[in-house]
Amino acid sequence: MAKNIKLISALKEYFGFETFKGNQEAIIENLLAEHDTFVLMPTGGGKSLCYQLPARLMEGTAIVISPLIALMKNQVDAMRSYSEEDGIAHFINSSLTKQAIEIVKDDVRSGRTKLLYVAPESLTKDENVAFLQDVPISFYAVDEAHCISEWGHDFRPEYRNIRPIINRIGERPIIALTATATPKVQHDIQKNLGMTEAAVFKSSFNRPNLYYEVRPKTKDVDREIIKFIKANEGKSGIIYCLSRKKVEELAEVLRLNDIKALPYHAGMESSVRSANQDAFLSEDVDVIVATIAFGMGIDKPDVRFVIHYDIPKSLEGYYQETGRAGRDGGEGKCITFYSRKDLDKLEKFMQGKPIAEQEIGKQLLLETRDYAESSVCRRRSLLHYFGETYDKDNCGNCDNCIKPKKRVEASEELKAAIETILTLRERFKPEYIAHVMMGDATNEIKGYKHNELDVFGCADQRDEKFLLAVIRQGVFADYLAKDIENYGVIKVTKEGKEFLNSREKFWIVEDNPYTEMLDEELRGGGSGAVDAELFSILKDLRRKIAKQHSLPTYVIFQEPSLDAMATTYPITVEELQNIPGVGPGKAKRYGKEFVELIKKYVDENEIERPEDMRVRTVANKSKLKVEIITAIDRKVPLDALAESKDLEFDELLDELEAIVYSGTKINVSYFIDEMIDDDIVDDIFEYFKESESDDIATAMEELGDDFTEEEVRLVRIKFLSEMGN
Repeated sequence: MAKNIKLISALKEYFGFETFKGNQEAIIENLLAEHDTFVLMPTGGGKSLCYQLPARLMEGTAIVISPLIALMKNQVDAMRSYSEEDGIAHFINSSLTKQAIEIVKDDVRSGRTKLLYVAPESLTKDENVAFLQDVPISFYAVDEAHCISEWGHDFRPEYRNIRPIINRIGERPIIALTATATPKVQHDIQKNLGMTEAAVFKSSFNRPNLYYEVRPKTKDVDREIIKFIKANEGKSGIIYCLSRKKVEELAEVLRLNDIKALPYHAGMESSVRSANQDAFLSEDVDVIVATIAFGMGIDKPDVRFVIHYDIPKSLEGYYQETGRAGRDGGEGKCITFYSRKDLDKLEKFMQGKPIAEQEIGKQLLLETRDYAESSVCRRRSLLHYFGETYDKDNCGNCDNCIKPKKRVEASEELKAAIETILTLRERFKPEYIAHVMMGDATNEIKGYKHNELDVFGCADQRDEKFLLAVIRQGVFADYLAKDIENYGVIKVTKEGKEFLNSREKFWIVEDNPYTEMLDEELRGGGSGAVDAELFSILKDLRRKIAKQHSLPTYVIFQEPSLDAMATTYPITVEELQNIPGVGPGKAKRYGKEFVELIKKYVDENEIERPEDMRVRTVANKSKLKVEIITAIDRKVPLDALAESKDLEFDELLDELEAIVYSGTKINVSYFIDEMIDDDIVDDIFEYFKESESDDIATAMEELGDDFTEEEVRLVRIKFLSEMGN
């Protein structure tokens, strides 16, 4: 008891707090007793204090190994704010001059420095190893310890060298800390740091105040984000994008729409990046648009929303980034925009990496896909991923729980899955198991001769999506489990084997059908909901105009454009040009009748128009389009054009589609004639002439395997330009 009073007294003296949070006290006691300590604690749980207080109380200097310069600076500044001496905490990394490093070393040698933050790259330098060998060390703290594991979302190879370096410098107790670790990652960390006997302190990963929602990513994503931020005016938020280019573009779009926003990414000048971070922390701006580097160790408790413009590469990354919302226990909305196309792009980025790394990356993407597409409680999915059980059926604070899907009885399918897994000797992943159950004789299945098994085709009346939902929810219910060593491989638990002979019912919710889902269906309407009556009238007008011109309706305006018209009520041709998919050309050619109809409708129904929701776009986007159009006028080959603009070919096709859909005429025949056989061009062109839909997936299905997606998209661009513009 006396020891606890002493600790609480030290907590008050050094940090001004009256009580410990969660496991902090037990963790600190374990470290003070010089035992290895493993800490799993969600963002905002108070991890830093778990090594900062012991560092003040123990003899010597604590070596804190940390992955980011911005994180170190933030932590050092925080420690100095609690002390009269600046020398209490220092960092050594590549940002310091030799002279500055010597000042740090003098403070460490004198005993003034209780915490020394070191980047793993700096730790391995011979001169730093030699220096630290002569320093009394209290303990080593490995912060963001998930960086050690290849299965962690921020894998850093240099983290693998930490244990050998510690052995060279001199052994002392180790405390490893992370906010995100699956059982697999935890196992990797402990094994690699040589601390398998460490006491493990795991706090609950549940953040009840966070609201989780996944929205389908449509062409109107910028508009949705602007609407959301304006509905949460004055609140602090972070928007995460995967590319630096998108960070810059989106920050500019937000600023043009009167939102105080700044960008943050590693490609910016260090001083600008720091200034932008400080502006966010001091509330000079409301929104920071950033790559994933932003936020690690940033102590801003009142971030009210975190938006993912792109789906993250892993659930660990997603959890850590969303965890920056509502750290004070207040409101925290976590909105993620998801499309399969983004996942395909992320998988493409892995090409060229070692095969083992690609396999891990693909498995992490599958977990992300399963989370996004699942209709199960988001909280339950996340907590299960981190090895924690959530017993409630409905958390009441995620999109899937607020609008639950219909439940389906699937005990027979679960039994069939269990039998299949056991017959396959528990060696395969969910997709393979589902294909065996469906009776899908793939080359791999035939290679193993699994098409000859009794279980082959045992659930041939069900599709892959349904069977994957059964397997995934069987894991949630502890009838099945993922093998910790061979990640993704499905095993049958003791409960699963017992279920085979039981009469118990097993209910599942089917996955979200993102491919067919309209964005409004998930969001449930709200202030930006489509005016259904106007939408119907606009469709009738589009049909009439299409007949007059003998064109398919989609050539006039696509449905998302009508959808936006029925949401924002443009009443002039100029306003119509700001509707997604409608540029000056299309607005002038077809727009007059539409805006006249909308104006009449607005007047008759006394509608107050949300004019402020007009999304002003970035000049840079227009600049790129102008450059593309100019290059096409000069007949630059499209593959060379994509390369010169640092675009993937499918990204260039996206740009070309946006250009022709907005009503601008471009002639890509010079490239098509060179690259695609005339008969193929004619067949695709005729298809779009007669089709009621411009959807590529439908076209691919109708046209058959003789045509590639690139060919179909290129000819569609030619068709739209020649027939509609």
